[in-house]
Amino acid sequence: MVEYRRWINHMFFLFSAMRICMASDFFYPSIGGVEEHIFNLTQILLKRGHKVIILTHCYGDSKGVRYLTNGLKVYYLPIKVFYSQSILPTMICNVPLIRAVLLREEIEIVHGHSAFSALGHEAMIIGSLMGLKTVFTDHSLFGFADLSAVFTNKMLEIDLTCVDHCICVSHIGKENTVLRARVPKDQVSVIPNAVDTVLFTPDPIKRPQDDTINIVVASRLVYRKGIDLLSGIIPRFKGEKNVHFIIVGDGLKRELLEEIREKANMQDRVQMIGAVEHAQVRDYLVQGHIFLNTSLTEAYCMAIVEAAACGLQVVSTRVGGIPEVLPDSLIILTEPEVDSIYDGIMKAIKRLTNFREKCALNGPSSISTMGNGITHGADGKGARKKNYTKHKHEKQNSCQPSTNDNNDTLSAKAVLCPYKCNEIVASLYNWTNVTQRTEKVYERVLKEPSRSLGQILHSYLRADVWSILLPISMIHLILCFLEYMRPSRYMEKAKDLPRSK
Repeated sequence: MVEYRRWINHMFFLFSAMRICMASDFFYPSIGGVEEHIFNLTQILLKRGHKVIILTHCYGDSKGVRYLTNGLKVYYLPIKVFYSQSILPTMICNVPLIRAVLLREEIEIVHGHSAFSALGHEAMIIGSLMGLKTVFTDHSLFGFADLSAVFTNKMLEIDLTCVDHCICVSHIGKENTVLRARVPKDQVSVIPNAVDTVLFTPDPIKRPQDDTINIVVASRLVYRKGIDLLSGIIPRFKGEKNVHFIIVGDGLKRELLEEIREKANMQDRVQMIGAVEHAQVRDYLVQGHIFLNTSLTEAYCMAIVEAAACGLQVVSTRVGGIPEVLPDSLIILTEPEVDSIYDGIMKAIKRLTNFREKCALNGPSSISTMGNGITHGADGKGARKKNYTKHKHEKQNSCQPSTNDNNDTLSAKAVLCPYKCNEIVASLYNWTNVTQRTEKVYERVLKEPSRSLGQILHSYLRADVWSILLPISMIHLILCFLEYMRPSRYMEKAKDLPRSK
């Protein structure tokens, strides 16, 4: 009977598996939120028994077919980058290559990521003309006023006419996509990002043991991330000798920050780390007390979730979908202005100062949670992991200020134990939940009837750009010619790696 049940479960496992292609210009070894989202989502999909491949362009020595963790198959296509890690959007030049991959892997669903990814959009267009289902995830917000936004929005509207369903990472992102791309709202779902709270765990002993307060910034140093605001904030702490900045990331605005550091004579208190691997980000987060995000636009900010999971107080601008991401107990929201951000940082510093004073009154055992509350092994990690469960509830109690004093201020109570922050984030976001919700989108589009060529061409008329019918028709003719020259029934199918039953 047991063997029969195992056989039934195995057959259900085989027949319920979906074959998915994730297409985007942004993937490892490049580092970013889109890359991390694609990788983590595919890992859980693989564990749940689905066939998943990645379609991206070559990165340096990363060419051809590569296998990553858990047998994740990545096609690094021999296509050169045109601008900002994206390929040149020719629409027709890459048709033979993309068609061959989709046929060899017997793909059912093409899932494109990022509005900036030309490869993702081309793969979705080709997939729809081949009769495959298409899904698109939008990770960004766009404006409506400037010329570049108008052009980008119109191109996105054209591309999304062939998409069966869209996913946005926040509710404000859904509103933005529905308005700028004119996508029916019933075809857009909201599925947030997540964070691996096992990887991003607090480690208070890594923080300074004196009165130093570390403010961590981790982002790309570009205009959209509000680096100009950051350059106006750093000099204001010139007189605060105990406030230090740790800036992780690289970009076009790095020279600006280095210039500000020189003018303010803060070389010893502003540390420029540069670009680091994502696995090393936690090593810098756990050194800080406050995490600062100065973004001018964000659909969903992964960095603030990772910082909160590491137990930092988060100070962030109130833009885009950021107010939806964390509860009020974990974040201080400010306006995207230098004065407002400065006030938010001072509020966080005041909370931390009052918290330290309360802990000092309660005795050395309370202060230990700010630094020496964890015993480490030789490598600084092993003992932390072993003692995490044992000390978790003890630390949650000791991190809280004493309630005997009726005059406890709100600022003292507002600082949560780092391990409590990690638990809150873990209860809000996890990749298993994100994957399950994404699977429901896949199941929905697979049940929908396939569209004919006439229906696909008619859907492009919705964008009011009739000239787009010419390249779409050319793609269809190229696919017909390729089918004649190299029929799909004669194309060798790629072998799948053996999966556990």
